[in-house]
Amino acid sequence: MLRIGPLELPTPVVLAPMAGITNVAFRRLCREQGAGLYVCEMITARALVEKHPGTAEMIAFDPDETPRSMQLYGVDPVTIGRAIDRIVDEDLADHVDLNFGCPVPKVTRRGGGAALPYKRRLFESIVRAAVASASRGGLPLTVKMRVGIDDDHVTFLDAGRIAAAEGAAAVALHARTAAQRYSGHADWDRVAELREAVPTDVPVLGNGDIFAATDAVAMMEKTGCDGVVVGRGCLGRPWLFGELEAALAGRPIPTPPRLGEVAAVMRRHVELLIAHHGERKGVRDSRKHMSWYLHGFAVGSELRRELGMIDGLERLDELLAQLDPDLPFPPDADGPRGRQGSPGHVTLPEGWLDDPEDDTVPAGADVMHSGG
Repeated sequence: MLRIGPLELPTPVVLAPMAGITNVAFRRLCREQGAGLYVCEMITARALVEKHPGTAEMIAFDPDETPRSMQLYGVDPVTIGRAIDRIVDEDLADHVDLNFGCPVPKVTRRGGGAALPYKRRLFESIVRAAVASASRGGLPLTVKMRVGIDDDHVTFLDAGRIAAAEGAAAVALHARTAAQRYSGHADWDRVAELREAVPTDVPVLGNGDIFAATDAVAMMEKTGCDGVVVGRGCLGRPWLFGELEAALAGRPIPTPPRLGEVAAVMRRHVELLIAHHGERKGVRDSRKHMSWYLHGFAVGSELRRELGMIDGLERLDELLAQLDPDLPFPPDADGPRGRQGSPGHVTLPEGWLDDPEDDTVPAGADVMHSGG
């Protein structure tokens, strides 16, 4: 059980928002597997306030989806507050998370994402404004962040304490720096440090290198964290949430699906994407998922290539019929999926590191990307 403000989650698992991935279709697949908190794609606060075209589709929830969870990205306390005011006034979500974890250069070069907590007073102002607006509607407000900009500019302990003091209902830590991006290994010891640094009544969630149910159990045992956030580990594996639910409840982990069962999930995913986006966009959006579903299976390169080029359900069915339905799930299929990249220098605004107490709102940082 995990309590985040008024929300009670029977399983302490959160699906990390991922751009182009955690739409209503993918969240439904995951929700059908196990309990948890399933966060929609990251939304810029400005886009929500200004009702940009396309935003309505990104914040869509199934009628039976509860709790409805939305992550916002922003750099301006006023805009963040106005965005959450809209969420409250129009009953758009039951939970709001703030993103301070994105390591992408086009975000950090403008002071956003994982760069922002270095500016402690600005970070404080944003969280304060967000909590005030969310509290008006009884919504819990949580914060997601990284260890820091790099090893020389570590921010997570100050940020965690500030967020807790300002009324955040929980804090989540991706245990990498922005400089690491998604490379190397997450430092779970940092999650333990954060758990010790914030009040015990504020849940701490750990993120980074949760690729199997046993990883979640190990992280919680090692760090004392109250729950886990799962990102890349569930790409092409929505059944991971069923495995997590079982493992964290002390039950035997279900047998992983054979290839025939995987193929059925693949087809259902495409159907759901078509229902959400329409046929043309839904099919196009489904293509990137094919290689993730087949990760580790002995499937020929030509068939993989063809699945990545499907033009509709009829062609998908033709290709799925060529798979051996009895192939067992590969024992080496756990591990990183999706982007990894390599560590690198974090691009920041000129003079960004000069004064951590500066609360000047950076200009033009409200851009979209993944949740970090």
